[in-house]
Amino acid sequence: MELAAGGGLYRAKWTQDIHEEWTRNLAKDRPDLKPEQIARTRDLMDRSVPDCLVEGYEEIVPALKLPDENDRHVLAAAIVSGADAIVTFNLKDFPKPILDRYQLDLIHPDDFIFNQFGINDAAVLVSAQRCRLRLRNPPRSVAEYLDTLERQGLPKTVNRLRAYAGVI
Repeated sequence: MELAAGGGLYRAKWTQDIHEEWTRNLAKDRPDLKPEQIARTRDLMDRSVPDCLVEGYEEIVPALKLPDENDRHVLAAAIVSGADAIVTFNLKDFPKPILDRYQLDLIHPDDFIFNQFGINDAAVLVSAQRCRLRLRNPPRSVAEYLDTLERQGLPKTVNRLRAYAGVI
């Protein structure tokens, strides 16, 4: 998201339904976070990325077919917003033949971020630096920050970022 807001490398899109899903999962996985902290993050996301919220996708949801019916809202939002790709860790529930019908690519977040290096290395590095510096409670060293990203499923990105540890 930082790359969209600060780097301007792509137009990030999401919906209120997507917000509901990630906030519910985060609250379940991180009971140490207060609801107001999660709500603040959600608000900051919406304010930092212009034109991010997709609306008017709900009526096409029932017509879409996916292995997990609960993911249809994501596909509907991508279609309505004219997205080029869906970026998600959940690759198994978005089959290529279905996405091909809508000219949508499916990209793992690690591949997506890693590929931004070839577009604008400086924007990726500045975004990583900003993200790390916002972590204040507790602050994270570069190594700690990169270890966290790796645990979150971004090994290729982290491998590339390690070469720039002095800047991050």
